[in-house]
Amino acid sequence: MSVNQSAPPVPPFGQNQPVYPGYHPASYGGQPGPAVPASPYGAYNGPVPGYQQTPPQGVPRAPPSSGAPPASMQAPCGQTTYGQFGQGDIQNGPSSTAQMQRLQGSQQFGPPLAPVVSQPAVLQPYGPPPTSTQVTAQLAGMQISGAVSHAPPSSVLGYGPPTSLASASGSFPNSGPYGSYPQSQAPPLSQAQGHPGVQPPLRSAPPLASSFTSPASGGPRMPSMTGPLPPGQGFGSLPVSQPNHVSSTPSHALPPGTQMTGPPGTQMTGPPVPPPSMHSPQQAGYQLQQNGSFGPARGPQPNYESPYPGAPTFGSQPGPPQPLPPKRLDPDAIPSPQLNELPPQQRARHRIDPDAIPSPIQVIEDDRNNRGSEPFVTGVRGQVPPLVTTNFLVKDQGNASPRYIRCTSYNIPCTSDMAKQAQVPLAAVIKPLARLPPEETGLLCTPAPGTGPVDQASPYVVDHGEAGPLRCNRCKAYMCPLMTFIEGGRRFQCSFCSCVNDVPPQYFQHLDHTGKRVDAYDRPELSLGSYEFLATVDYCKNNKFPSPPAFIFMIDVSYNAIRTGLVRLLCEELKSLLDYLPREGGAEESAIRVGFVTYNKVLHFYNVKSSLAQPQMMVVSDVADMFVPLLDGFLVNVRESRAVITSLLDKIPEMFADTRETETVFAPVIQAGMEALKAAECAGKLFLFHTSLPIAEAPGKLKNRDDRKLINTDKEKTLFQPQTGTYQTLAKDCVAQGCCVDLFLFPNQYVDVATLSVVPQLTGGSVYKYACFQVENDQERFLSDLRRDVQKVVGFDAVMRVRTSTGIRAVDFFGAFYMSNTTDVELAGLDEDKTVAVEFKHDDRLSEESGALLQCALLYTSCAGQRRLRIHNLALNCCTQLADLYRNCETDTLINYMAKFAYRGVVNSPVKTVRDTLITQCAQILACYRKNCASPSSAGQLILPECMKLLPVYLNCVLKSDVLQPGAEVTTDDRAYVRQLVSSMDVAETNVFFYPRLLPLTKSPIDSTSEPPAVRASEERLSSGDIYLLENGLNLFVWVGASVQQGVVQSLFNVSSFSQITSGLSVLPVLDNPLSRKVRGLIDSLRAQRMRYMKLIVVKQEDKLEMLFKHFLVEDKSLSGGASYVDFLCHMHKEIRQLLS
Repeated sequence: MSVNQSAPPVPPFGQNQPVYPGYHPASYGGQPGPAVPASPYGAYNGPVPGYQQTPPQGVPRAPPSSGAPPASMQAPCGQTTYGQFGQGDIQNGPSSTAQMQRLQGSQQFGPPLAPVVSQPAVLQPYGPPPTSTQVTAQLAGMQISGAVSHAPPSSVLGYGPPTSLASASGSFPNSGPYGSYPQSQAPPLSQAQGHPGVQPPLRSAPPLASSFTSPASGGPRMPSMTGPLPPGQGFGSLPVSQPNHVSSTPSHALPPGTQMTGPPGTQMTGPPVPPPSMHSPQQAGYQLQQNGSFGPARGPQPNYESPYPGAPTFGSQPGPPQPLPPKRLDPDAIPSPQLNELPPQQRARHRIDPDAIPSPIQVIEDDRNNRGSEPFVTGVRGQVPPLVTTNFLVKDQGNASPRYIRCTSYNIPCTSDMAKQAQVPLAAVIKPLARLPPEETGLLCTPAPGTGPVDQASPYVVDHGEAGPLRCNRCKAYMCPLMTFIEGGRRFQCSFCSCVNDVPPQYFQHLDHTGKRVDAYDRPELSLGSYEFLATVDYCKNNKFPSPPAFIFMIDVSYNAIRTGLVRLLCEELKSLLDYLPREGGAEESAIRVGFVTYNKVLHFYNVKSSLAQPQMMVVSDVADMFVPLLDGFLVNVRESRAVITSLLDKIPEMFADTRETETVFAPVIQAGMEALKAAECAGKLFLFHTSLPIAEAPGKLKNRDDRKLINTDKEKTLFQPQTGTYQTLAKDCVAQGCCVDLFLFPNQYVDVATLSVVPQLTGGSVYKYACFQVENDQERFLSDLRRDVQKVVGFDAVMRVRTSTGIRAVDFFGAFYMSNTTDVELAGLDEDKTVAVEFKHDDRLSEESGALLQCALLYTSCAGQRRLRIHNLALNCCTQLADLYRNCETDTLINYMAKFAYRGVVNSPVKTVRDTLITQCAQILACYRKNCASPSSAGQLILPECMKLLPVYLNCVLKSDVLQPGAEVTTDDRAYVRQLVSSMDVAETNVFFYPRLLPLTKSPIDSTSEPPAVRASEERLSSGDIYLLENGLNLFVWVGASVQQGVVQSLFNVSSFSQITSGLSVLPVLDNPLSRKVRGLIDSLRAQRMRYMKLIVVKQEDKLEMLFKHFLVEDKSLSGGASYVDFLCHMHKEIRQLLS
C-alpha cells in the first residue's frame, strides 16, 4: 500500500459522516441513519476541558495551548475539514487519524513549552520500575512519551535551524513538501513498538523509526534506525529520529531547504553511545535535556558532533548490515516539532501519528515471534503465558494449562490495601471442559493402574475405587501437586488451609531425599495441574449413579417456521446428524437417548419405540398444566429406533405443510422437556427451534415491549431485564433436574431475546440467532452451528467450586449458570466452549514465599452417564511491590473480565454509569502505575505499563460495542443477544470480538500457506487497490477496493470487472486457480478456529454495505459517537492527569 495514496476525506470528530454520492446514509434495513451524537471527548479541534495542568514549581512553562484554530487556519468555505486540516489531508497512509497540535485561540503561534528541567533520579518506594510504554506528542499541553529506563543521561544538544525530515518512502524529493505527500500532510514520525527483545518485520516502505533499548545493567542504550539518515550524519554515526527543528549538531546544521537522498530502507546501527533526548518543543538556543527519568544531564560525548573518522559519506553504499537491537517505544523518540521552526504550510498540521501509539498488531506479532516456538512449561509458579493469539504448545508440569485458566495477573498483591490502590481486578477466566489439541494430551510417561486418558480431549482419569478421591479434612481441597507430604509420607499438609491430614494406608508411599513421593510422576494428581477423578456414589444425586443423558429436539411448526423451509431443512439434517451424538472415548455408539416434540399453540409428543411400524403422535392442548403423555417410547436409542425416527422426520414437514397457525407458546415447551427428563430420571439437553414472540395464551406469554425511546435514559436497563419472573422460576427447576436448554431463534421481528434467553443463560445453554432466516442464504451457517452444538462434549448436572489458599477468596462469578448459594456454581449443562469468570478479594495478608493457590473442582455427569470430578490447580506469585503486579498482568484476560462486569451491570444501572465506571477504573489502574512505578517525568507524558499498553485501545472497543453504545441500526434483540453471548466467551473469543482481525489478501505471495499478517482495524489502513478479509468470531467480511486489478477480480469472483461483483455475496465461487484456493482455504481455517460459523459478506468499496463493515474498524470514530483510538488515548491521559493532580 502506498503511504502517499489519497482517499476520500474523513469528516471531523463530532460532525456528521459524509455520505457517498448516490445514496443516503442508510441503516441496516435501508432507513435513513441517525445524526451522529456528540462525542463525550470534544471535537478534534475544540478545547478539551480540564486538560490544563499546573506545571511543577520552579519550571517555567507556557500554558498548554487549546482552543479553536486561528482565523488564518480556517478552511475555505464549503470545504469539509478534519480538525484544522484541509481536504487533501486524509490519505490511506499511516497517519490520518493522528492528532494535530492544538493552538491557542488568543495567539497565533505562541512561545513553545519551556524545557523540562533534568532532575536526579529519585528512589522509588516500590523498587525498580517495570518496562513501560510512552508516546511523545504534543496535544493540548500533553506529550505522550516513552519507556522509562535507567540509562545514563544523554548528551546535551543545541538547536540549529530546521532541516528536512525523511519521508516514509525513504527519499527526499528536490522541491515542494516532503515526498509526494499532499500539500497539507506532514510525514509521519513512526515509532516501532513491541516487547523488548523483538524486532518487528520491516514493511515494504519502512517508516523512519528510532528505537532504543535499556539494558538491565543500566549501561548505554544502543540506538538503531531504519530509513535514510538524518542530515549531517554519515553511516556509523549516531542515528536519531529527528524533529524538524533539531539538527545533528549546531556546527553541522544544514541550511533550510537542503535536500538529501539516501538508499531507501537502509538499516543502521550506531555505536553504543547514549542517544540525545527528543523532547517537547523548546526555544531555539535552549539546551535539550533529559526528562528527569535518567538523572542529571552530562556534557557532550566524544565524537558526538560529527561522523566517526572513516565513516562512509551519505551517498556511498552501506557497510555489512549489523543486527538491529531490540525495538521498543522510547520516551523521547516521537518528537513534537516546535511550531516556530516548522515550514509555514506545516505549522498547523502536527498531530499524533497513529503509528506512534501502541499497536495491537505489533504486540501480537512480537509475542508470536518471541514465544510461539518454545513450549510453555507450567512447572514454575506465577508464569505469565503467551498471548491467546499465539499458537503454542503447553506442557503440564503441575499447574493447569492456560487453555483451562487464565488470570488477570499472575502476581497478586500481598495486602488488600495494595490491591485497592492498584485497582487491577484480581480474576481468573476458567474454561473447565476446554478441548486440548491432541499433541497436549497423554504427557505422562508411566500411568499408574486405573489411569489413562479417556478420550483425546480430556485429561487423565484417576480411579481410587470405593474410597474415592483423597481430600483435606478441613477445607475439602482435592489431592494435588501443591500438597506437601511430611513424616516420611504418613501425613500430608494441605497447601490451602495448612491442616495436617493422615494418608490412608492404601495411598501410602515413601518419600525421596527431596521430600517428594517416589511415585509422584506415576500419579496424575501429584504431577499434573489438570486431571479427573472418578466419583463415588457419594457424589451422586440421591446416592444413586446417574443414567446416561438424553437429547430432546423441540421444533416450532407454526406458519413462520414452515413458510421459510426451516422445518423441512431441520428434519432432513437430523436424519444424518443423529449418528454423530457425542460418545465417550472408545465407545462404538453414543449412550445418549433422543426424543421429539413439535409445537405451535399446542404440543405434539411422538412415540418412536423401535417395535412400532409407524410413529405415534399425542397432542397436549392444556398448556397451562403441562404433563408428558407417554413414558415408554418417548426417549429411545437411535440405532434401535432408526427406522421409526426416519419415518417421523419424513412426516413432520408434510403433516404441518398447510398450517395457518401463527401463534406459539414457549415456557410450556421447556416445562414439557424438563418433565420428560424428570420422568426418565436423567439429565439432558433440550434443543429448541423457535421463530416468534410467544403471544399465545399460556404461562410465559410475552408482549412486544421494544421501545427505542428508552435508549440513553434511566429506563434503558429494563430492555435487558426479563418481562416476567416465570422464566427465572422455570430455569431454577431445570437446573435442579439437570435440564440444559439450547435455543435456536429464527426471528423476522422482535422476539424479546432478553426474556427468551433467561432459561438458556441460567442452565448453561447457548442461544443462536438467525434474523430473517432464508434457507438459500443461511442454511450453511445454521446447519454448521447445529452440527457443532449437537456433537460437542458436554458435562451435565454439574457443580463447580473454586477453592483458594488462605488470604484470598472467590467473591463474584460471571457466566451462564445458576447460583443458589455464594460458593457453588450450578450448571445443568457445561460444554467445551463455556467459561466462568471468577473475581477474588483479599480476606487476609498473603506471603511472598507461599504465593496464592487456586483449585477449581467441577463435578459433572459425562455423556456416558459417568460421574466425574475434573480438577484444575494453579499457583500464583504474591508481591509487596506494585511494579511486580504491573509486570505480570494479562490485558486480554483483564478485558474479558471488564466486558463481562460491564455487560452484567447494564441490567441494574444506566448504561452511561457503566461506561463511566469502566473509564474511571482504567484511569485509576494507569494513574497508580504512573505514580508508584514509573520514574519521575513531565506530567505531559502518558506512561503505560508494558503489559498494559493495549488496555486503552481494547477498553475503547468495549465502550464502543453495541451493548454499551448502540448505533441506530442495532436492535434491542441484537444487544440482548450479544450481551448473553459475551457472558460466557473465553479470552481468545473476546479478544477477536472486540478488536477484529483485518487481513490483506493480495499482499502476501499466492503460494504462501501461512495466514497473511494482519493490519490495524482502521479505515486508513485500507488501500483501494487491495482486498481485505475481516473477522470477529461472529462475522466475516471480504472488502473489495474499487481499484483492484482486473485479473484479481476475475480469479476470485469469476467476473471481469469491479462493477460486476455482487455486493452482499455470501459465498465465493469455487474456481481452480491459486488465489481462489488460497482465499477459500483461509476462510475455512478461520471458521474452524471459531466457536460459531461466520457467515461471509462481500462488501464493495463505497457501497451501501460498507457502513456495516466500517462498524468493525474499531480504531476509528464510530457512527454511534464512539471515540477513535487516538481521541480515547487523549481522554484517558486527561483522566490520569486529573487523578494525579
